[in-house]
Amino acid sequence: MANQVQISKKRKFVADGVFYAELNEFLQRTLAEDGYAGVEVRVTPIRTEIIIRATRTREVLGEKGRRIRELTALVQKRYGFPENSVELFAERVENRASCAMAQCESLRYKLLGGLAARRAVYGVMRFVMENGAKGCEVIISGKMRAQRAKAMKFRQGYLISTGEPKKHYIDEAVRHVAMRQGMIGIKVKIMMSHDPEGKMGPKMMLPDNITVHEPKEEMPVMQPAQEEENYYGEQAYEGAGEAEA
Repeated sequence: MANQVQISKKRKFVADGVFYAELNEFLQRTLAEDGYAGVEVRVTPIRTEIIIRATRTREVLGEKGRRIRELTALVQKRYGFPENSVELFAERVENRASCAMAQCESLRYKLLGGLAARRAVYGVMRFVMENGAKGCEVIISGKMRAQRAKAMKFRQGYLISTGEPKKHYIDEAVRHVAMRQGMIGIKVKIMMSHDPEGKMGPKMMLPDNITVHEPKEEMPVMQPAQEEENYYGEQAYEGAGEAEA
């Protein structure tokens, strides 16, 4: 990726994808305890910028930026970037509750700490829902207590599963926990709520969203005049007299 050799478009996209996957895996393992929540690679003509999203940016940067410089040196050496052509930045996650990766890591450390699976999941789900998420789903599979493996699914709120809005509204993450009895898999799905500013959730509204407006104030119906009442009354009375005759 760093070498400016002319390669076909197909190979370039594959190389970029492999680079991103390797980098994401490396940062995921290195910064797991610091609330790693994803990475973004921006390639400019001058340099390549790598933005690390995390909940605890202070730990990512390290004392006087020592740790981020170490990570920069590692990435530069591993992928053969020229000197000063790659730079790493740390960006803080605004809403930790709507980040599936951060919640997955939190759940992972709760399980490693010996907390019961059900209790750990309910704690995470309560935190997510209290911070304005529309819905949340957690699936834990593996050997919980008995020797027989099983899967437990926990759902709360409203979740969509298909279509274009899923790409914008659903945040999903998977993690593996190496427990003493075996490997346990965790899958967290969070549906974010609509935010017109696009900070705490997607700007795009759901296509099937219905807004019920307040009813308009209706003018009171005027009572008919007294004369008209008498007129209709007489007519009805005359009609009744004819019928009797």
